[in-house]
Amino acid sequence: MGTTHDVFNQSKPLVDYNLFDGDQALREAVQREGGAWAEGELSAFGALTGSAEVLDLGRLANENPPELKAFDRYGHRVNYVEYHPSYHRLMSISMANGLHSQAWTDGQTGSLVARCAKNYMMTQVESGHGCPITMTFAAVPTLRCTPERASIWEPRVTSRQYDERNLPGAEKSACTVGMAMTEKQGGSDVRANTTRAFEQADGSFRLVGHKWFCSAPMSDIFLTLAHDDAGLSCFLVPRWTPDGAPNHMDLQRLKSKLGNHSNASSEIEYNQAYAERVGAPGRGVRTILEMVTHTRLDCVVASSALMRQCLSQAINHGAQRHAFGKRLVEHGLMQNVLADMAVEVEAATMLSFRLARAYEEGRADQDQAGFARIATAIGKYWICKRAPAIAYEAMECFGGNGYVEDHPMARLYREAPLNSIWEGSGNVICLDVLRAMQREPAAYATLQSELETTVGADRRYDTLLSRIKETMSKTDSLQIHARRLVEDLALALQASLLLRHGEPGVAEAFMTTRLSSDRRACFGVLPSTVDVAALVTRTTPNQ
Repeated sequence: MGTTHDVFNQSKPLVDYNLFDGDQALREAVQREGGAWAEGELSAFGALTGSAEVLDLGRLANENPPELKAFDRYGHRVNYVEYHPSYHRLMSISMANGLHSQAWTDGQTGSLVARCAKNYMMTQVESGHGCPITMTFAAVPTLRCTPERASIWEPRVTSRQYDERNLPGAEKSACTVGMAMTEKQGGSDVRANTTRAFEQADGSFRLVGHKWFCSAPMSDIFLTLAHDDAGLSCFLVPRWTPDGAPNHMDLQRLKSKLGNHSNASSEIEYNQAYAERVGAPGRGVRTILEMVTHTRLDCVVASSALMRQCLSQAINHGAQRHAFGKRLVEHGLMQNVLADMAVEVEAATMLSFRLARAYEEGRADQDQAGFARIATAIGKYWICKRAPAIAYEAMECFGGNGYVEDHPMARLYREAPLNSIWEGSGNVICLDVLRAMQREPAAYATLQSELETTVGADRRYDTLLSRIKETMSKTDSLQIHARRLVEDLALALQASLLLRHGEPGVAEAFMTTRLSSDRRACFGVLPSTVDVAALVTRTTPNQ
């Protein structure tokens, strides 16, 4: 008696491939922006993150989400979150490879670019554990606002020896950083916060209030905002007080989120929690923005990475699945869809790593620092909004297989909207861009100078710059047009980079479909003049 059927014409999982060596756009971006010296370690990291073992850790961490243990069996409040071992493995890998610290501890030029490349690869494995990794990386500039705090905590948060134990920071081999800003009634409007800070005789503070979102609540220290006598200030809240007692930062519940399941996001209450002020009194927003600016960079890089993984999954499937007598990737229409997505991914990757270089150069160059501030907001708005579109289109390439929970696309699809929401949703980011134009004219001037370097290279690009100038002239209604303006600026930045540094075929495809008057909303609309097969080949991951 025979079996009911044989299983054939199903694609094999995309595993055991090199996330760096097989990504031409990523390699070129690293070389162009100053990280070529790190290619050896990036190749090794690419092999690690593309391995079946490490990729499976991402699956396990999301299928086994963290659990809140607010009280022990005797009724004592313990404020403990229990994670699956796969989460701790991912944290250990990321920290051992310096995703949280390399930009600060490695003095070589291009260290931030190399670190962002590692983040780009690790995001393709799993995004949730990247939240504490990013916050720990981004916290260093804020800690440095108060040297005495930095002298204690910076060595701890830049150590590469991950330590999951729930102990005082001084007793651990490494510490991680969380952030708690938003409250129920305020959201992004942090000046509506009601949490209060009461100064003590020894100069420390006690916080009373709540926070609506606090991710990675097992971190060792948290940067938070509260009102003291000077106004809204920034504070450092340790999980343990200096005398070795658990701090009164009470976890109320964990959020049940759409995606990002491996990452614990919590609601907390400060019940006379011990805290120390960081930065100038009453300048809390400016102080914590030193951190937020760097977390936004990671939002851009991570969204680009997520798009890349979606594309890789779709191409891998298309190269193996047969339909109507050919492999899917051999059908002209599927080639067009994949090639169009590839253009989007490459443009996003180029802008992400241009920003990384600007951050690094901005430490000594005020013009580049200004460019980084405004261009990161522009990139975050646009690239983070493109990620869900890419995720959906890639999912459709699989048909029904892509819509089941045990397929990687389900997790990628749920993850896709997150970076557009965290660290400022679309409207908030657009307002930040307008604010930067008004309050930091030098930053916008540097942005304009960069865009003008490409004037004359392409008629469609010149037309876009003219449209931007026209929008900018509508000063009385600029906020109404803010989304159009920021989108145009993002397209202009991507187009300028592609015209100067991109592969000609990719650049032409971008200009034709993103800048022309015949622009379409869907992917798969590249004109017949574009060599779609070449674009797919350029982007195909090598197993």
